[in-house]
Amino acid sequence: MNTPIKVAIFASGNGSNAENIAKYFENNESIIIDSFYTNKVDAYVIERAKNLGIHCLYYKNSDFREGNIVLGELEERGVDFIVLAGFLLKVPENIIQKYPNKILNIHPALLPKFGGKGMYGDRVHQAVKEAGEKESGITIHYVNECFDDGEVVFQAKCEVLINDSADDIAEKVHALEYKYFPEIIEKVVLGKI
Repeated sequence: MNTPIKVAIFASGNGSNAENIAKYFENNESIIIDSFYTNKVDAYVIERAKNLGIHCLYYKNSDFREGNIVLGELEERGVDFIVLAGFLLKVPENIIQKYPNKILNIHPALLPKFGGKGMYGDRVHQAVKEAGEKESGITIHYVNECFDDGEVVFQAKCEVLINDSADDIAEKVHALEYKYFPEIIEKVVLGKI
């Protein structure tokens, strides 16, 4: 039997996407969710990791920015692939270089629109609403040195109605995240995309 591919998930907040991904891979023999990493000491993703029995590591923002401490931990654990699920820091260059085309991010809009530094979560949905967009969605992409700039792997769309609030848009986008992100991670990790 082949050794399973180890995936680490980076998350900064609630961790609902991280939990959804972990549950998707619970009985997968090819891919295991090895660990969660967070830069927020009070992030609810830590509680989710405990409940799931997944190793969770907290690092200060400076440790992530500096990169070597986190990279050392990833290497020590034998992590093969990284997934960003609501992770708000820029991934340091040394981690990107160690994991070329092995770091995936999900963005809650249809890039290249509504991306870049500071565009995350509710800010994105509010910007979509204010721009009068007719659709929004998700973009799953590789991570490079620039925010939301890596090669797009997959997009899924949802309709934005004129009366939709930013919260309504968020709800539609979250549904797409939960539905597609684990499946696309699996395809990318196994080389099917």
